[in-house]
Parts: sequence; C-alpha cells; structure tokens
Amino acid sequence: MQLSHEQNNFKKQQFPIILLCDNVTNAPNIGSLFRIADAFGVEELIFCGEHIPIGRRMTKTSRSTENYMKYRVESDALSVVEEFKNLNYLIVSLEISEQSLPLHQFNFKLDKPIILIVGHENFGISELMLKASNAVLHINMYGHNSSMNVVQATGIALYEITNQLSRK
Repeated sequence: MQLSHEQNNFKKQQFPIILLCDNVTNAPNIGSLFRIADAFGVEELIFCGEHIPIGRRMTKTSRSTENYMKYRVESDALSVVEEFKNLNYLIVSLEISEQSLPLHQFNFKLDKPIILIVGHENFGISELMLKASNAVLHINMYGHNSSMNVVQATGIALYEITNQLSRK
C-alpha cells in the first residue's frame, strides 16, 4: 500500500548545500527546483538573472514548497559566487565540459558547505562561472542525447551529494 505524506518515515534533514540557479527562467522548472531542493534538504535556493518568474505559473509545479524553502533572487550570479568563495564554500558547477569530472567520482565532504550551480535551460553555465568554480562535474550519460533537463540533472546531483554526505 502506498504511504501518504504523513505516513512516511523519512527523517527530515538539512544539508549544507545552497542551490544556485544561474539564469534558469522557465517557470515550471523553477517550481520543480523548489520541490527538488526541499526533497533533498537543501539549505537555500538562489535564483540569479533578470526576469526570474517567481509567481503563479511557477506554483503549479512547486506544490507550495516556495512557502517554506528559503530562497532569494539576485541579479549577478558571479558576485554571489565570489561572496560564498570568500566564506570558504566549495563551488561546484554541474556542466559537461572538456575538464568536467563524473559526478559519482567526486568526493563530497562535510568540512565545507557546498554551492551547487545549475545553468540556463539552453545555454548551461557561462564560461566565467565555470572558471570561478572549484570543480565542474557532469552526469555520465549513455544514450544518444548529451544533455538533460535542468531539474532532472539537479535531482541526480543532489541525490549523489546528499547520499555521500549522509554516509559521513
């Protein structure tokens, strides 16, 4: 029998992870990012860019998680990353690049809080942001396609990160 939200016995936990969404502008994706961030115990969501559609169109997929997830909207992602770099955060970009490493091979530790950067639905993460990162990681893919939806990729990355952190 399927369990209801009230019947599940998942332990609520928050991880030292901030999800930075660089120019993610699709309202359903934003709503889903709220939901996935809540599901994985992310500390905060930061949406960076112009015209971030926080509002009615986004709430169809967020399922009210925007009401209790800590979030903010900033215009310049690079300045936010520099701010957290100065606070000794591990800056990780989720992007396929010439230098990226497979996500599952990276060793996440509890000694540093993490900024996980995900990028624009069509253009990914800018070269400047990649250079500002401590690590660029990708998800191995085995089909014909070389990319996936930002929410799907974020879910896979957060699963791997939180799985590693919860074992430490």
